[in-house]
Amino acid sequence: MYKKNTRMYCLFLTLMLIVAAAGCVPRPTETALTTAAPFSEESPANYEQFEEKRLEEQKRFSQLEADLFKEEISNSQIDLHFLLKDPAAYGITDAKYLYSPATLESMKQNTADQNQLAQELASFDPALLDANQKLTLRVLQSFLKTQQKADGLELYTQPLAPTIGVQAELPMLLCEYTFREKQDVEDYLMLLEHIDTYYGEILEFQQEKSAAGLMMSDTTLNHVIESCESYLLVPGNNFMIDTFKQRLEEIPDLSEEEKNAFYARNEAALEQHFVPAYQLLIDGLEKLKGTGLNEKGMCGYPEGKKYYEYLVFSKTGTSFPSVKELLSAIEETIEKNLEETSRLLSEHPELATSLGSYQFRQTDPQAIMEELKTLTSKDFPSLPECNYTLKDVPSALGLSLSPAFYLTSPIDDASRNVIYINRNPRFEEQQLYNLIAHEGYPGHLYQNVYFHCNCESDLRKLVNFPGYSEGWATYVEHLSYGLDNGLDPSMSKLLAANSMATLGLHAYLDIAVNYLGWEPAHVQEYLSQFYNDTDELASVMFETMVENPANYLSYFVGYMEFQNMRQTAMEQLGERFDAHEFHKFLLDIGDAPFDVIQAYFTSWLLEQKP
Repeated sequence: MYKKNTRMYCLFLTLMLIVAAAGCVPRPTETALTTAAPFSEESPANYEQFEEKRLEEQKRFSQLEADLFKEEISNSQIDLHFLLKDPAAYGITDAKYLYSPATLESMKQNTADQNQLAQELASFDPALLDANQKLTLRVLQSFLKTQQKADGLELYTQPLAPTIGVQAELPMLLCEYTFREKQDVEDYLMLLEHIDTYYGEILEFQQEKSAAGLMMSDTTLNHVIESCESYLLVPGNNFMIDTFKQRLEEIPDLSEEEKNAFYARNEAALEQHFVPAYQLLIDGLEKLKGTGLNEKGMCGYPEGKKYYEYLVFSKTGTSFPSVKELLSAIEETIEKNLEETSRLLSEHPELATSLGSYQFRQTDPQAIMEELKTLTSKDFPSLPECNYTLKDVPSALGLSLSPAFYLTSPIDDASRNVIYINRNPRFEEQQLYNLIAHEGYPGHLYQNVYFHCNCESDLRKLVNFPGYSEGWATYVEHLSYGLDNGLDPSMSKLLAANSMATLGLHAYLDIAVNYLGWEPAHVQEYLSQFYNDTDELASVMFETMVENPANYLSYFVGYMEFQNMRQTAMEQLGERFDAHEFHKFLLDIGDAPFDVIQAYFTSWLLEQKP
């Protein structure tokens, strides 16, 4: 069923991330963005030639989109299954691999294929494409331009990380692998039976990193090993067995004999492949201890600063031209939010004593979702009714996963949406209300479903820009504080400003540690401006930035970009500013880098003015 890939490695996908989003069809007029048509009304022959050439160019681009989409989405079985409910409707019958290759050779081939695609895209004349194709072209070209920053730096890729690495995310994807028919069970078991081979590739890649002097520090290595130990499951009784049985019950017409055979095969695969795969990683990583000599952030590696610049632009898609200018903007945004908190506490001193006792009107996750749907209906475009399921992260994995995450629905079925909530005590201070606004409505789930219902380009659904998706979710999470949610308005403003200042500090330290070379002492000195007793906090923050370089930037920089556009629109439009239309513009243009969005935003602003 799984054929060998002869040329095209996966350009966009490696392993489908737990939280993802995708792009949308633009609706703005392309003022000042297109070139004039090269014909005059007095020359019918020229017009006919131009029309013929235009149609040919659009057909050629449509074919490229279709071919590239088909190659990309069928690269691995796990991506294909999560992204398409009915692959046959797209002419896809099988996947190239079970898992996308994780070898250095495949990464180098991927770089070569991206450069080849960039040359092919350069052959198109944007003036001959329609509006949607033009946007897709710009998005792809911006994406590939950023990818070129990492040419020759493949060994700097880090697939393992304590909470957002492959080893932490893959089991949850396997638990959510939908069983629609008997073949899905066979495919799932095949994935389970080959996970040790896949992890073997990842371990070999880590060994190559080690040989090149690019291994992670022992501190980070220990945290990854601890994450792996969470998946050394107890035979016969664990969440991988329980979720398998639940999903098997959803398949109609399975006999008891067939079910029992599948139960036995699943337990055998867990004992003989899944648990050994994690033990393989643990044993292999233990042997690499002492080879990671860099105790600093990314800039402590030979070309680490260059690779970090790539990560910044890859994970944010920012419109700021340099890391230095981005850092200044982050600092300015932190300062504004801190000034706001100081003003509110000065004007309302009673808020300080209420910080430990405030409460949102709704505290049940389901009730929060439904309230958010109602409260945001005025300022956000409506969605068709869609299903969603709220689940708790298995307690055994509480230390290994994020506080909450959203699993994207298939491209051809927007009805299946799942949000996981981590009930681990270390997250007990995080308010569910804002987490659900981020992951659910009007955050990831809302933006993803809107995209499914309005997007015409299947290819754009595969190209994810974390700065857009996480920035959008953070932007609406920030707005959720100001809704009619049961909080005192002054408390809402205080919590919103404090939340953004805190996230901003994380983003600032991300750059300071990984780009400027700050060590724990520098981090402690910086944090002492804002907190007391910073010894332990500084150590934790330093390690967090080392283990997840540029991760916090996706959230905060994306938020800044959206907030800056909103502020610009409000200043220039005054009373004509309409939050509903502003959000519709952002959702329609969809998942894209902000340098592309900014050009369309300029045109949209002109349309809104008298």
